[in-house]
Amino acid sequence: GAKDEDGSGTERLIPFDLLPRIIPAHEWESMQKGLAQRVNALNRFIHDVYHDQEIVKAGIIPSEQINNNAQFRPEMIGVNVPNDVYSNISGIDIVRAPDAEGKGEYYVLEDNLRVPSGVSYMLENRKMMMRLFPELFAQNRVAPVAHYPDLLLETLRASAPPATAEPTVVVLTPGMYNSAYFEHAFLAQQMGVELVEGQDLFVKDDFVYMRTTRGPRRVDVIYRRVDDDFLDPEVFRPNSVICNGVGTGVADDKSIYPYVPKMVEFYLGEKPILKNVPTWMCRNKDDLGYVLANLKDLVVKEVHGAGGYGMLIGPAATQAEIEEFRQAVIAKPDGYIAQPTLSLSTSPTFVESGVAPRHIDLRPFVLSAKEVQMVPGGLTRVALKEGSLVVNSSQGGGTKDTWILESDRRFGTQSQSQNGQSQSQSQSQSA
Repeated sequence: GAKDEDGSGTERLIPFDLLPRIIPAHEWESMQKGLAQRVNALNRFIHDVYHDQEIVKAGIIPSEQINNNAQFRPEMIGVNVPNDVYSNISGIDIVRAPDAEGKGEYYVLEDNLRVPSGVSYMLENRKMMMRLFPELFAQNRVAPVAHYPDLLLETLRASAPPATAEPTVVVLTPGMYNSAYFEHAFLAQQMGVELVEGQDLFVKDDFVYMRTTRGPRRVDVIYRRVDDDFLDPEVFRPNSVICNGVGTGVADDKSIYPYVPKMVEFYLGEKPILKNVPTWMCRNKDDLGYVLANLKDLVVKEVHGAGGYGMLIGPAATQAEIEEFRQAVIAKPDGYIAQPTLSLSTSPTFVESGVAPRHIDLRPFVLSAKEVQMVPGGLTRVALKEGSLVVNSSQGGGTKDTWILESDRRFGTQSQSQNGQSQSQSQSQSA
């Protein structure tokens, strides 16, 4: 089993369901174009926030939405990052639900741009399925995912400071007691790079070094798996790059989420391919009135909440829970958003009584440097409790292997240029 990726630090086995979630190739092709578009726009937004704030000047996003955002880092104003990319590794949560006409439609539920986790479970799930059911992979053209660590290393190396010939990459972990430590160690091992803790790094002459048994070694790229609050400002140096960038969380706050479709139009001049879930912002008086009158039918979320916590699912809540949330929303309207209760798609899942439908979502992992790349599919999370809409592992959810069934032409690595530049990067590196 795999350990919980978003719990409070205690280790917890995540159940793995043997029935794969299958997505046809044509649906994935559309989805991956939408993912590349969305992540491009989000990176443009973060760069804009810390530079000219054109989107604020244009009256599209109120300045207080940024200045009052807990993830906004004023010390990043005017700081440039390689390729203007802040979120190098993005986890975009996608659900499928009926649209107004009752047809199945993919919606983005959440953008995870700080330290998204779960990709090791995607890789381990596939490895386990191929070991248990090799004949299924021989009979079906399932798009591969095993090259993700190569793409991740390529992305990190492409994010190194300019003119760095052979960038040294490290994975920065909070340590073995972190709930996602398994993933940190797994990715470092798969990429062939060092796994380090804060105490292993030091700054000398404006460069970051790591301590090794053979003496200090300069570090060019730090793939950090720690939150902004736990990063030492001493390592903020232009000669070493932190991925994902400091202050990236300004774009994945739930109060910013409703503006993402407008970001796509503003920065890219395109219509969004992937839709947002309709969202009421309680900071707006009209929205607040609607939400308070319909709490029993809505999903209400704290704008800074994560891991399935700080959330009310109206149809499943008691009257006491609804009233408690009502008082919280009235006390601090700008701390909440609300969305309709979606009829999420289900997937056949093994449960104690046999095979039964359970609600699912999908977290594809999008890699960004000079271009946007991703492996086909992602991590499918499943709500194992009957009727539950909460798929988070910290709330008892499990995972499935995700199969993208290939069309006549074989899937390569999906990629889209950020700046119209092609890229050729070595995928090997000594630790």
